[in-house]
Amino acid sequence: MDAQTESRAVTLSVGGTQQVFDIDLPDLPDWIEDKALKSGGFPYDKKLSEKDYVKELTQLQIELVKVQFWMQKTGERVMALFEGRDAAGKGGAIHATLSYMNPRSARVVALTKPTETERGQWYFQRYVSHFPTAGEFVLFDRSWYNRAGVEPVMGFCTPDQYESFLEQAPRFEKLIDREGIRFFKFWLDTGQEMQLKRFHDRRHDPLKCWKLSPMDIAALNKWDDYTKKRDRMLKETHTERAPWTVLHANDKRRARLNLIRHMLLSLDYEGKDIEKIGKLDKKIIGSGPDFLK
Repeated sequence: MDAQTESRAVTLSVGGTQQVFDIDLPDLPDWIEDKALKSGGFPYDKKLSEKDYVKELTQLQIELVKVQFWMQKTGERVMALFEGRDAAGKGGAIHATLSYMNPRSARVVALTKPTETERGQWYFQRYVSHFPTAGEFVLFDRSWYNRAGVEPVMGFCTPDQYESFLEQAPRFEKLIDREGIRFFKFWLDTGQEMQLKRFHDRRHDPLKCWKLSPMDIAALNKWDDYTKKRDRMLKETHTERAPWTVLHANDKRRARLNLIRHMLLSLDYEGKDIEKIGKLDKKIIGSGPDFLK
């Protein structure tokens, strides 16, 4: 059955009782609507207003254009990984970042499942071919970290392959840093009720229903499994040379602004305007696994 006709339900414990939520239902249950924004420890009661968001984002996008001119002049290379659960807002954050950058030297990489040839390669090999050349700004919409989350949870890799990945990833990323690539790793974190709300919205929006994949549905009742894999991934691959930057992403607007700010503040580019960039919101953005505790 495809993702648009199959019945999708998940059972959650709410107030000490078991609640069953089916995303096929046209109306969103009140208990999800009420808890969505605050789920997962989100620190704000309201989302950032669209007016404030657009104003701040415009200033940051102007700075990103400066970054691109600087990169083309100096040959610098920038690469960022965007990771998170399904519906965490990875695609929207990438779009906000790239909207006004020249697509000839700023691009997104979103790989499909590996081919037969790629399955026979060293695991990291197919990703390396997409790394930036001089002057390029490359953003990965999911990355080699599929092997730290989706693959072991869904049974797409063996336990040995999973353990080998966790051992190899920090070494691999040390080489990226030594090569001189400006390297960022972002984990966008969402609460369970917020994820369900976004799944529901996708299911009932004819323009977004394609975003709800059979893989999303299969993962509905594997929340705890994904949490365990996330926690171990952050613990074992958060290093000095390639740290994880973690964001509370229930409010996509705040997450996008702080994500872009972090990159801008980390790059020493020509014409940098610290005042226009602004300060990071330490309630939204932090470093490594401790930020989620």
